[in-house]
Amino acid sequence: MLRVPFADLYAVLEKTMSRLGLAPEAAQLSARLFAETTRDGVYSHGLNRFPRFEAMVANGSIDVNARPTCAATFGSVERWNGNRGVGNVNAYLAMQHTIELARKNGIGAVALANTNHWMRGGAFGWQAVEEGMFAMCWSNTLANLPAWGASVPTVGNNPLVIAVPRAQGHHVVIDMAMSQFSYGALASYAKRGQPLPVPGGFDAEGHLTTDAAAIEASQRALPIGYWKGSGLSLVLDMIAAMLSGGLATHQLPLEPTLEAGQSQIFLAIDPANLASAAELNHIADGIVEHLHHAKPANPNEPVRYPGEQTLHLRKENLRLGVPVDPEIWGRISAS
Repeated sequence: MLRVPFADLYAVLEKTMSRLGLAPEAAQLSARLFAETTRDGVYSHGLNRFPRFEAMVANGSIDVNARPTCAATFGSVERWNGNRGVGNVNAYLAMQHTIELARKNGIGAVALANTNHWMRGGAFGWQAVEEGMFAMCWSNTLANLPAWGASVPTVGNNPLVIAVPRAQGHHVVIDMAMSQFSYGALASYAKRGQPLPVPGGFDAEGHLTTDAAAIEASQRALPIGYWKGSGLSLVLDMIAAMLSGGLATHQLPLEPTLEAGQSQIFLAIDPANLASAAELNHIADGIVEHLHHAKPANPNEPVRYPGEQTLHLRKENLRLGVPVDPEIWGRISAS
């Protein structure tokens, strides 16, 4: 494993973003989001996803000069067009505007069409909770997950993020795909030659398996909750496409490096005028404390809330250096 200081990772990514044609402010923001994703241990959607990002810039799927624009507004709800711009920049700006709407109205929503892969969706949940907001956001994707009962990819793995603010930065943020493992995670396991901890899909013969490479080959990842995850994926796609006026999963290109035109939803709630921070923290702390007192199935693995491991990895990787893929790091740091 190769570890590099976070500052070095960010600096190299910013330099590479500039080389790809991003304006300075966008290059800084996109590089920071890529670097923070890697720092927080979501390696599949950080530096390891960067080659695909470069390929999409090169083939024109991503317009590095585009910025999102507001297409319609009514009260605290707005419809935006991402104009095929850089996905994580578009998503960050959309969530920031959603937060502004929530500060003004108590709740805010932005439906974003015609955008690109946002990389780690959880980044925008963390963005909201750092501002004291409750948040939800999700994105549709290309068809890479069989609907329950289907043998071919039909629905997207449509990542869903739900974020709850807590005191002292101990926020609760769940970031999950509709498949038991995201395809980024499958790729990471396959590259390491490691089995999945639980079955994550079907092999070519239709048997549940922990072999990530076999699932990648069959394109039959397992929906979370079986038919429940399949149904949730469908309605998330419908809401995102209908409210944004953008493309639905079945309309997105099936080639990953051409997966452009996604539809996304960003929601934020400002609790400031509903309850005091002390009251909210008391409730949250009670829930987390109860969770932590649950008897673990494995004494060596304590029960954690969503986002707790992220905070642990963040601290560790800032202290020891951020783990990077030596091949990818060598190539971009030498360019």
